[in-house]
Amino acid sequence: MSIKQRLYPVPAESARMVEHCHHARFVFNIGLEQRAMWSGDKHNRGRHPEYGNLDADRVTTATQMRELAQLRADLDWLRSGSSSVQQAALRDLDRAFANFYAGRAKYPTFKRRSDREGSFVVRDLTVGRLNRKWGLVMVPKVGMVRFRISRLWADITHGTSARITHRNGRWHIAFTTPPADKIAATTGAVVGIDRGVANTLATSDGQMIQAPALTTGEQARFLRLQQQLSRQQKGSVRRRHALDKLAGLRRRIEDRRIDWVEQTTTDLARSYDMVAVEDLRITNMVRRPAPKPDPDQPGVFLPNGARAKAALNKAILASVWGRFLTRLDHKMPEGHVVRVDPKNTSRTCAACGHTAATNRKSQAVFACQACGHSAHADTNAALVILDRALGSTMAAGHAVSGRESPASPLAAPTNRPCSGRESPDFSPGRMSS
Repeated sequence: MSIKQRLYPVPAESARMVEHCHHARFVFNIGLEQRAMWSGDKHNRGRHPEYGNLDADRVTTATQMRELAQLRADLDWLRSGSSSVQQAALRDLDRAFANFYAGRAKYPTFKRRSDREGSFVVRDLTVGRLNRKWGLVMVPKVGMVRFRISRLWADITHGTSARITHRNGRWHIAFTTPPADKIAATTGAVVGIDRGVANTLATSDGQMIQAPALTTGEQARFLRLQQQLSRQQKGSVRRRHALDKLAGLRRRIEDRRIDWVEQTTTDLARSYDMVAVEDLRITNMVRRPAPKPDPDQPGVFLPNGARAKAALNKAILASVWGRFLTRLDHKMPEGHVVRVDPKNTSRTCAACGHTAATNRKSQAVFACQACGHSAHADTNAALVILDRALGSTMAAGHAVSGRESPASPLAAPTNRPCSGRESPDFSPGRMSS
């Protein structure tokens, strides 16, 4: 668990921390290149040839640590930096390979200087407090740097290490702390949530919750800056100024989305004992379409809908589905966020269970061809998601908040009215953007 706070370094401190970011990136990249040279076999890449077993990663990291010490002795500019920061970059590389071999991530890639962002780790954490709003953290080879306190000081002092990041022109520090206490609601209410693009969240209670976005004027400004950027020469002063303005807009939308996710997930955790969501494979959903070669003309490709798919991918990523579900998992007790099979949730009638593609007339209109039930398509999908979750919890013998889950509504008679479950209403002022 991390507690993220805003850093406010003076220009001299900022320059030294930028050097730390460069050193960490250099060590990460050279360590990655070294591991890639050890073996041409993709499945064995990243392990030293003298260590053939799968448990050699720890030894490989120790080997690279010793080689880093020799490299620091040869390079004055690298020796001027912090050895703990550079060693932490090798640990980051080792963790990246561990995630790759475990199937949790792709093969590690090189970090580019042109990304205009970077990070490094502070292992030996020392913090101090100036007053109620301001604190100090010791950064290697930099000194005590001020940060803004927005969380309980006791939580910050429990931090064991920290990561300092520079992104979109701002510095932050994330303190690694024990996980926060879960929010255990005692309302006895359950809810199903359908995630979409037109409506970011649709609940089985009939609520429509929209993720924030840039305003129309901000979108026009963003597009205008991107057009300017495409015409400017790389490395020029005007290009750097355009990048700084784009970074300001990116900061603005990122802050809005983070605030929206935190408030929405907290309200859901406090209001419901169980939240049912679809088990979506977001990574697969935003994958670009495969090229379509023309069989009649070698080297020529047919239209594959890449432009339309790119717009859909952009809308999915802007809806922050993954971040929303991750934070909901962090805040609710284990087992209280139930994932269900997403197959045909938008085509199944919540009243009778009939499934057909013709049931959904449009993005917003659902009309069952079997029983005549009609509702908003997203609300109907949320009810189906909740029905499946309640059925799965019954089959597993689980109880929600100490009470037995009701029978699945899909097993009820077909003339049952399609209404929301008993649950407290959301406050529109808190839940909407």
